[in-house]
Amino acid sequence: MNIAMTVNGVRIARDVESRQNLVDFLRYELQLTGTHVGCEHGVCGACTVRVDGKLVRGCLLLAVQADGCRVETIEGLAESGALTRLQDAFRHENALQCGFCTPGMLLTAHALLERVARHNPPEIREAIGGNYCRCTGYHAIVQAIARAAELRSGREAATGADGEAPTDGGYIGRTVTRPQTARLVAGRGTYTDDVFIPRLAHVAFVRSPHAHARMTHIDTADAKVLPGVIAVVTGRELAQHCDPWVGVLKNYAGMKSAPQYPLALYKAVWMGEPVVAVVAESRALAEDGCARVKIAWEPLPPVVDAEAALAPGATLIHPELGDNLVLEAKINAGDVDAAFREADLVVRETYETGRHTVVSLEPRVVLADYAPADETLTVYHSGQAPYMLHDILSRHLRIPEHRVRVINKDVGGSFGLKIHTYPDEIAACALAVMLGRPVKFLADRIESFQTDIHSRDHRVTAEVAVRRDGTITAMRVDDLAPVGPFSMYPRSSVVESGQILRTTPGPYKLRHYAARGRVVFQNKTPMSQYRAVGHPVAALVMEAMVDRVARELKLDPVDVRRRNLLTADMYPYTAASGLFFEKLSHEESLDSVLALAHYPALCKERDGLRARGVYRGLGLCVFIDLTVPGAQTYGTGGARISSQDGTTIRLEPSGKLTVISSITEQGQGTDTILAQVAATAVGVAIEDVRVVTGDTMVTPYGGGTWGSRGAGIGGEATLLTGKALKENILKVAAVVLDVEALTLDVRGGQIIDARTGDARMPLAELGRIAYFRPDTLPKDFQSELTITRHYVPRHQPLAYTNGVQLSYVEVDPDTGFVKLLGHWVAEDCGRIINPMLVDEQIRGGVAHGLGDALWEHCIYDANGQLLTTTMMDYLVPMAAEMPDIWVSHVETPTSYSEGGFKGAGEGGVAGAPGAVLNAVNDALAPLGARITRVPITPEVVLRALGRL
Repeated sequence: MNIAMTVNGVRIARDVESRQNLVDFLRYELQLTGTHVGCEHGVCGACTVRVDGKLVRGCLLLAVQADGCRVETIEGLAESGALTRLQDAFRHENALQCGFCTPGMLLTAHALLERVARHNPPEIREAIGGNYCRCTGYHAIVQAIARAAELRSGREAATGADGEAPTDGGYIGRTVTRPQTARLVAGRGTYTDDVFIPRLAHVAFVRSPHAHARMTHIDTADAKVLPGVIAVVTGRELAQHCDPWVGVLKNYAGMKSAPQYPLALYKAVWMGEPVVAVVAESRALAEDGCARVKIAWEPLPPVVDAEAALAPGATLIHPELGDNLVLEAKINAGDVDAAFREADLVVRETYETGRHTVVSLEPRVVLADYAPADETLTVYHSGQAPYMLHDILSRHLRIPEHRVRVINKDVGGSFGLKIHTYPDEIAACALAVMLGRPVKFLADRIESFQTDIHSRDHRVTAEVAVRRDGTITAMRVDDLAPVGPFSMYPRSSVVESGQILRTTPGPYKLRHYAARGRVVFQNKTPMSQYRAVGHPVAALVMEAMVDRVARELKLDPVDVRRRNLLTADMYPYTAASGLFFEKLSHEESLDSVLALAHYPALCKERDGLRARGVYRGLGLCVFIDLTVPGAQTYGTGGARISSQDGTTIRLEPSGKLTVISSITEQGQGTDTILAQVAATAVGVAIEDVRVVTGDTMVTPYGGGTWGSRGAGIGGEATLLTGKALKENILKVAAVVLDVEALTLDVRGGQIIDARTGDARMPLAELGRIAYFRPDTLPKDFQSELTITRHYVPRHQPLAYTNGVQLSYVEVDPDTGFVKLLGHWVAEDCGRIINPMLVDEQIRGGVAHGLGDALWEHCIYDANGQLLTTTMMDYLVPMAAEMPDIWVSHVETPTSYSEGGFKGAGEGGVAGAPGAVLNAVNDALAPLGARITRVPITPEVVLRALGRL
């Protein structure tokens, strides 16, 4: 069908399929890729554009419906200057992280400011309540829109976040605006789905409609003859080109899992498992081909409940393994039985945490391009650990390692989702090799819910032994964790349960501890590591028990924590669970959060309102969080995941720096903190530093970004590299100036006299001499102005951080609804490089944790059918529901690295669910109700009150 429209002021005409929606037309026909696709159901706002001056969701409007219309996208509005104030405000407030939601958010905010000049924060939250951001927690977005409104009205000067340039050349500890956000706010990011390659084919998958079923016959004949279909491939055919994998870590004794293939061979073991691949000239044609594949299914009894999976006579998902037990692990320390016998009080409770998933706004996507002429495979991947995927593709597709290249362009959020091996992604790469042409797979949102890793499905029974004064002397923990039909590769699916066993006692000094964890197979989507692996569950259980103890003994919950917390004079400390803590700051963090929130005033307000029938509650959660993982995390288990990272810094002839790092960027601001560290270490302006990441052809070998390791490992490698480069720069300068190197320094891009500070030579002149006139240097001197250094933690397996969160809620006992009134965080993540980035990482993490606590839940029926497969029925935190989140810091640098850096990306998640659960229970206490499960939906509240 021929249509014509005006797009960003330009008249265009095209033939389009009647079924193509507007956002796909803009992206794939016009290459206007600033508008994104996030949900396909009009919920998330990523596809927002303007049609005839009105905001529309491009995923809900067909291209033919825009015939004759005037369409404006982020690119056109940005170029017109209409968004300049908003763009500047978003950058200076760090109101974007990955940037995937930002174009839609900017258009929505622009429309709001066009309607009314000024708005208060609640009005702004309501206006952007239909735009989903997984990264930020919305606080900075609201601040940016309010700031832009002030700028439009002339009430505020346009000052930058960076302030004055440092006089001493130091950027560590300073707020610096992320340079790369300039292109993201203009809609000029390049995400994997934005990459265009000639002869690109698209793959779609036939997926199992059953949780557990055998395939007795597959008929692909009708699909193969469909025009535009290139290939139809079954599991057995693809297995000839790809070796299977097994997600087992050797350091977990007795762990087992079954071999997994890109496509199921004979039977499917979860709803959504890929079983047949169809490759075609377009995604739509590939899906048409999938509809023509005929499969005869023989349904098998699904294993859905974790207890039932271990019961005698249970259906075995993998009969060859003998049972459905992946792993049973135990910890025993001290004399637990004696401590319980001597206790004045024993408290026992079982907690259930609901299974949920990541819901990054950018779905999983991979584009694999195989060149038969030189037998090289280039893979564009939305991921976190390019060298991990590089190794996996080399080994399982049988391609020499030096002929594989993995590139991470911009990544639209990850949070642990994109560090795993997904069968459909490996299938796309194998198909590219088979066909000798590029193949792309982009998960739609339903596929994402069915196949992205799920997380945090646990049933934890906890028991504590207590003295009358509130001292907790001993603890027992029993965790039951169903993880799906396979252990994920290569990181496994047992780490989360292991973290719960090890970290539940967390910040407390009890010495008698027993824990058991059972990880079991089931016919649901595989579970594995997701942001703050295990810590939100562990902190929830421990902190709920502490509050229960306080209530049983009629003690103040703050006082019970103070009595039991590890104190400053106890470090270094090895916990009963075996964890090593170099130095943490529980007491200081608790004091900090109580002061930040004006806790006594909140208690008074809560108590006064209760007398009027308004049920508000306050909940504390003290937490720890692992960061900077070393080789003990995965390497000792045989997983080929690098625990080191490296940085190369090159002094250019112009005197500028190019920093090339194996750490990757998904919106955290990694590029910026590395630039801050490099600029500080060498002595240049940050504007003179460029950072390159995410390409296995050019970056040093390293682990990438996961486990809050960007600053602690990548930052330290960059610091060491920068210092080494500066030393070499001074050697060159000493030769040129005929002085001793110790008499010189580098500051502000100049070689200076170290004593007087007088400038002696700009770095550009030094670069000119070193690169273009080395003949003027002594014959026995060689300048070395490109330096690489690596760093791996050696003195401790993990660098723990800590903090305290406080939540304030109101519960409506008639409807069961919980309203978040405020949330406060005190966090100690070591030496802070960029305070603004850390604050927004914490707020974004808190938003994840609040989703865990109140809304997010992957719900299955008794047959293993996933019922929550769209963003209309799987609820995520949106701006209108989010409270203000206040953040304070305690800084306890690690002494085991020169920089003192730890990590900050996951602590926000760790404490939020426990704080909310305790706050809700505090609110319900006058009504005699108690809740022990999350998410705390209205149904859960009403059942606890006996009203359902």
